[in-house]
Amino acid sequence: MSLTIRIAAALLIGSDGQTLLVRKRGTQAFMQPGGKIDAGEQPAEALVRELHEELGLCIDPAAAIYLGQFSAPAANEPGFVVEAELFQVNIDVPVTPAAEIEEVRWIDPAGDGDLVLAPLTRDLILPFYRSSLAIA
Repeated sequence: MSLTIRIAAALLIGSDGQTLLVRKRGTQAFMQPGGKIDAGEQPAEALVRELHEELGLCIDPAAAIYLGQFSAPAANEPGFVVEAELFQVNIDVPVTPAAEIEEVRWIDPAGDGDLVLAPLTRDLILPFYRSSLAIA
């Protein structure tokens, strides 16, 4: 059994530059929306499926910009590492939590929104987004 969880994740960015984080039912940590990549599924396909299931978003996979692979300890599975294929997706439509998502929150990427954040989000993805804003 592998101790690595392969996921596709979205750096969802609103028209105001804020980023959307989600919290799954029964957990405390907020994280990027997305989820596990099924066998035989490409990361962009998994991203499109997960964003639709979790947030009711219908995105064109061609509109998802691949940002790279990021790994960190899994927030909700002790002893596991999450390996994320990260995509940037800009949206300007409302989202609604669905499936296992209990709460969504837009945050300013300069801070943590006073939220408990998953290691992947806190240590890698938000700093990556902040550094891209500093370059722009």
